[in-house]
Amino acid sequence: QRKNPFSSDDRLASKPAHTHRGDPAYGRPPEGSRTEQRGKDAHSHVGKEVEELCSIIRRTGEVGEDGHVSVTFGQLFETYVTISNKVVGILLRARKHGLVHFEGEMLWQGKDDDVVITLL
Repeated sequence: QRKNPFSSDDRLASKPAHTHRGDPAYGRPPEGSRTEQRGKDAHSHVGKEVEELCSIIRRTGEVGEDGHVSVTFGQLFETYVTISNKVVGILLRARKHGLVHFEGEMLWQGKDDDVVITLL
């Protein structure tokens, strides 16, 4: 449509044809677009879920000798799964942001029930 002389869609005409790696706009939605807003909303929603997960760990866990609160994955899974079925994904996100620590790449229900998750 960008090359169509009969197109009256101004939104297409105002966008650059291509972005290249290294360009700050590469891989990002146009500013002010609905796609950008959906991304921001999703980021905010996940942030709230991470905060909620940390508060549940604080409530259900026990304070260790080092002063950090810890809980086993099995206990956390049983508590959190009634709130959200994304407990493992939220745990991975929390670890990525340095909020929790646990051993292993991935946690599996049943197999990893005894893995200790520490709130940092």
